Amino acid sequence: MHRITALVLAALFGLAAYAQNEPVTIEAITAERTVTGFKPIQWAPDGKRFAWLEKKQLRLYHVATREEKVLVNLADLESKAVKPPATEPFDWKNRHVAEQSFSWSDTGSEILISSSGDLFLLHLETGKWDQLTATAEAERDAKLSPDGRFVAFRRGHDLYTLEIAAGKTVRLTSDGSETLMNGELDWVYPEELEIGTAYWWSPDSRQIAYLQLDVGREPVFPQADLVSVRARFEPERYPNAGDPNADARVGIVSANGGPTRWMDLGETRDNLLARVAWLPDSRAVAVERLNRVQSRLDLLIANTATGAARVALHEEDPYWINVNDDFLLLKDGKRFLWGSERDGFHHLYLYSIEGKRLSQLTRGEWGVDTVAGVDEAAGKVYFTSTEQSPLERQLYAVRLDGAERRRLSAEPGTHVISMSPDRAYYLDTVSSRSSPPRRIIHRNDGAETAVFRNADRSLTGEYEILPTEFHKVKAQDGALLYARLIKPAGFTQGKKYPVIVFIYGGPRVGQDVVDAWPERQWDQVLAQHGFIIWQLDNRGTWGRGHRWESVIFHNLGAHELEDQKEGIRYLQSLGFADTSRMGIYGWSYGGYMTLYTLTHAPGLFRAGIAGAPVTHWRNYDTIYTERYMGLPEENASAYESASALTHAADLRDKLLIIHNLEDDNVHFQNTMQFVDALERARRPFELMLYPQKEHGVTGALRRHLYETMVDFFEKNVK
Repeated sequence: MHRITALVLAALFGLAAYAQNEPVTIEAITAERTVTGFKPIQWAPDGKRFAWLEKKQLRLYHVATREEKVLVNLADLESKAVKPPATEPFDWKNRHVAEQSFSWSDTGSEILISSSGDLFLLHLETGKWDQLTATAEAERDAKLSPDGRFVAFRRGHDLYTLEIAAGKTVRLTSDGSETLMNGELDWVYPEELEIGTAYWWSPDSRQIAYLQLDVGREPVFPQADLVSVRARFEPERYPNAGDPNADARVGIVSANGGPTRWMDLGETRDNLLARVAWLPDSRAVAVERLNRVQSRLDLLIANTATGAARVALHEEDPYWINVNDDFLLLKDGKRFLWGSERDGFHHLYLYSIEGKRLSQLTRGEWGVDTVAGVDEAAGKVYFTSTEQSPLERQLYAVRLDGAERRRLSAEPGTHVISMSPDRAYYLDTVSSRSSPPRRIIHRNDGAETAVFRNADRSLTGEYEILPTEFHKVKAQDGALLYARLIKPAGFTQGKKYPVIVFIYGGPRVGQDVVDAWPERQWDQVLAQHGFIIWQLDNRGTWGRGHRWESVIFHNLGAHELEDQKEGIRYLQSLGFADTSRMGIYGWSYGGYMTLYTLTHAPGLFRAGIAGAPVTHWRNYDTIYTERYMGLPEENASAYESASALTHAADLRDKLLIIHNLEDDNVHFQNTMQFVDALERARRPFELMLYPQKEHGVTGALRRHLYETMVDFFEKNVK
């Protein structure tokens, strides 16, 4: 009896404390919050320290002593940097270009820092730094050579090296221009192939391999800045589906300058060069070449002295091949790790350099997510996967022969791993839907050694975070769909509530129903306004394997909508959702799916908000669109049926479209075409525009965005 009383009192006390928290508001989720320690880290080569940037400071952490200190204040470097011209033209740099702000030397005694366009070398032993460059033109994508003698960088559209001791700069290429880019990526390559750089040092520090992209045949999209006193033309090279891609080739140039040797990779005009890597002996480079629609992939090994290349591995897929970063050359120079979805799930294989398959490391009805590290001496590979659940990412280790696979992470949720170069430690950033991220240092056997950063609970401590429920929805054909649900504040059994359906629904990056702390919490705001929040990952989304994803092949929209209808039928069966009062919201592919749903299933929803929507796939980029839809001239009827634009006259529900005028990814042209079609069909709609030069609405304008969207759903769904 005493135990029951104690439990009741504890529960009542917990409820009282929970009730004291304030509702999540727009002000709360747009406020500037101080979150420390959650920036990307870079391990020192010895694996005993790591560095990161935080509040304009470069900081260092010692794993053994748990000591933390400031290495340098970036403001000191910025004050010495040469300022660029005030009238510098706008550069449409893709968000996925991975130019590093700092990097370690291979000895671990220096750190190269890029600050305000100039380069600095920090000496850790003394704490002093040298300014390596002082030019008005920025040095971009700087990298130290493995031996630490040189730093390479791009200035304009050409590559350079600087011999640090002598202070001597050498220009490696001289033909660079706005249309001929040496060691520089165009817009679409990093966006859709997820390649972050376009040049690579050889292991012996004598040569550089670089990607040259001739974008002269890529069409120019006429972006314009309309906020300035006078409108400014800001052209963006952007190939729409069916347009020419950049002509790509791989060259090798000496670190001391001289002619470039071009690798003979066969016909590349209608192909894509997706990955480049040096072999350990510095005598050859490996290149992944894809055909235009990405259904065939060749791994080529090219001799850097002669340029001659051979095919080491070939893969084909009846749908498409997802490029990944799991091609890892082992240090022995005789073997490489390879990631493939050939059996319908992403798994790891070991090959000889000649292309002979040696072993399959992982297998099963689940997929490898990322490779965290390879310990050749111990014969182990560390990786995260969905083996535990499609909603989680857990860390595992397996031997190179596929034996002794075991799970290392223990806590439920999503684990993002940064492993030390010597594979002795790893930093685990772990979160779940109920717990914000925290960062823990572990030994390679999974044992915890230190808490690097506790979870930031400034939001959860002050505000009422309504719990997320995960649901399993069985489709009529037996497929298992995962969904998440948030019940509204003050939920009462027996009462029915209006619903907001969140949707993305697209391939490659489209898994939203995961057990991880969300970056944004505006669904909590809607739940506080009395809405049920519902989100289902349909077939075609990421995280469930290639077979699951490929059902959308050559027919975007249709399968996604049918699965969303399955989810709505399930939601209705729960008894508390009023499915006659529903709104739908999505951004990017989710914006496309919002418009597709409203025009292909009118009346299913009362209202929808489409953010930055693709309205016709002819308007989107080559590499993404052709991967899933094929070439427009070969699949013309599907391009039309998949479009919301061609069905605009069927709109019956309330609609709000939101778009940035200079969206670099989904161009405003999409919205303008849809607006034109709606006006011609005499269909009413609302439109909200923002002046930013990116795909999402960011910064101070987010508050206006959220206020607009909440107000729209309040007026049109309730």
